[in-house]
Amino acid sequence: MPNRLAAETSPYLLQHADNPVDWYPWGPEALERARREDRPILLSIGYSACHWCHVMAHESFEDPATAEVMNRLYVNIKVDREERPDLDKIYQMAHQVLTRRPGGWPLTVILTPDDHVPFFAGTYFPREPAHGMPPFTVVLERVAQFYREHRDEIERQNAEVLGALHAVSLAAPPATAVLGPAPLDQARHRLGADFDREYGGFGGAPKFPHPTSLERLLRHWAATRGGEEDREALDMVRHTLHAMASGGIYDQLGGGFCRYSVDERWEIPHFEKMLYDNGPLLALYAQAHAATGEAVFARVARETARWAVREMQSPEGGFYSALDADSEGEEGRFYVWTPDEARAVLDEDEYAVAAPFFGLDGPPNFEGRWHLVVRRGIADVAEALGLSPEETGRRLTAARDKLLAAREGRVRPGRDEKILASWNALMIRGLAVAGRLLAEPAWLDAAARALDFIHRELYRDGRLLAAYKDGRARLNAYLDDYAFLLDALLEFLQSRWRDDYARWAQALAEAMLAHFEDRDNGGFFFTADDHEKLIQRLKPFSDDATPAGNGIAAFALQRLGHLLGEPRFHEAAERTLRCAWEPLSRFPQAHGALLLALEEHLYPPELVVVRGGEAAQWLAALDPDFTPRRAAFALPADADPPGLLAQRRVEGGATRAWICRGTRCEAPLDSAGALAAALHSEDGGRRTEDRA
Repeated sequence: MPNRLAAETSPYLLQHADNPVDWYPWGPEALERARREDRPILLSIGYSACHWCHVMAHESFEDPATAEVMNRLYVNIKVDREERPDLDKIYQMAHQVLTRRPGGWPLTVILTPDDHVPFFAGTYFPREPAHGMPPFTVVLERVAQFYREHRDEIERQNAEVLGALHAVSLAAPPATAVLGPAPLDQARHRLGADFDREYGGFGGAPKFPHPTSLERLLRHWAATRGGEEDREALDMVRHTLHAMASGGIYDQLGGGFCRYSVDERWEIPHFEKMLYDNGPLLALYAQAHAATGEAVFARVARETARWAVREMQSPEGGFYSALDADSEGEEGRFYVWTPDEARAVLDEDEYAVAAPFFGLDGPPNFEGRWHLVVRRGIADVAEALGLSPEETGRRLTAARDKLLAAREGRVRPGRDEKILASWNALMIRGLAVAGRLLAEPAWLDAAARALDFIHRELYRDGRLLAAYKDGRARLNAYLDDYAFLLDALLEFLQSRWRDDYARWAQALAEAMLAHFEDRDNGGFFFTADDHEKLIQRLKPFSDDATPAGNGIAAFALQRLGHLLGEPRFHEAAERTLRCAWEPLSRFPQAHGALLLALEEHLYPPELVVVRGGEAAQWLAALDPDFTPRRAAFALPADADPPGLLAQRRVEGGATRAWICRGTRCEAPLDSAGALAAALHSEDGGRRTEDRA
């Protein structure tokens, strides 16, 4: 008989709706029962594409004997971390406080029923003794006994946990903080020290893409052109992007990236595909192509964008959240091959090229089967076979198309069809950046469909909702939803101007200031001022799997402030940087989003506004170089923009361009050539002290 999760929309919660565990969703019913019966709360947090969440579910939550212990001793609450990142962030941090090590998913925490403070925390627990861990039921019995017999000790520990959580969010900014470029340079050096010079990326296994760190290096290189060029920073980005594009973390047939690699070589991924990884990586590969002109970066961007639109965009316009790691009960089954399976699909000439290229002629690399990676380059394969590179490329393209078509006939991984505002914003930004830099209007169309979906289904009475599924929009939005969406709108407006999007961006900024800002200490809370009261109102500054909302909020507010001439947005961004200055200075490499905001604060962007009937053509004629400190907007003559933009008027069919740097604007320009010359002159004369 289904439990209470059957009424939920989250695919993750619905996966547990038939468990014998008496699950509750997080809410008043469960919390009141725990308080009334004085039972500890077993809080289990995960997500639908999580492999180890599935393992623990099959081993324990589907097991009647384990469920009997859980139901007898606890009030059991199941949470989708993607719907409730507020709860996940709090209890992941609490896990780190209690265990002195990072958490993960599934997250298993046990809370006292009166104040919801965790007194025990862990992640995956096996049903039988394994990995040096006792059985889950033994853990549950011992923790329940400890709760009954050691209340005073638990109360003392809970006070310490709460104190640690409050210290993270409520520390006042240093009164003497002077914002300067030191964290930008320190981040560059520390990223260089952490860089894996053999395989690319940072650190060892498991290895994550870290697009924010790579963008930091790319921006650092761009800022040094015209002076003492930091070519090494660019080479670290190039090496990493090449290695990922050749590895198994990238889907060599269908495009798109898996969440991380279990090895340091990018070869074998954790096979789930998350929307939040692919949006930033799409933008990064397009930016890398603009910076270097290397064709492989454009190809990967195109394939990733096509995957996102083909497999992840809903008919309504929003993007789904994730593809599962598992299919038919096995991790990676959908993606792996045997040589015989490939031979059955390809003709002899195609297989002769595909086998050495993808490594099918070598030993298996994943549980007796072959996960496709690039083992040999096209030139190498061509030389070995006595073919031209062009003919080798044609055969390889045909082989890829046939293998992908054959793979489409397999049982597909599950798809989490929940639509999240924040993750959609990351993909919208990626499509907007790539669509502009690679001149792909279809991607801008896809981004506009997603923006219109969010405005139609997730934006009500000036406020955002966080999640949508099966026709239901729910949950108050978080800081990341507002900040990422504001950033995405500003990127989209650089490709296609829409007055309604500009006014929407202004409204989102005002909502952040009204409902999320800490006016006393600076920065933005993760939850709004009218959100459900939890044990802590966090103010996260560091990046995790996604950029920190505080950093993106400060960055986007400054950009919008320059565009609209609104000083309040700049002031809020500066307060955020001052509040975050201590952790930003100590660990700059962990605060990539805040470094973007700091760079914008220290070196205001070059703002280009072109208005008139030929505005779009003027901007399209500019060199599509990687210019991260430039924001350019093309407004039609009849636009009705907000803020100071309304003063940029043209008459009689004319087109004019304005260039502003910081608070200084130059006289309007009356030709595309004059605009290009002015921008080229500035690029050529870039000052070395603008290095970041």
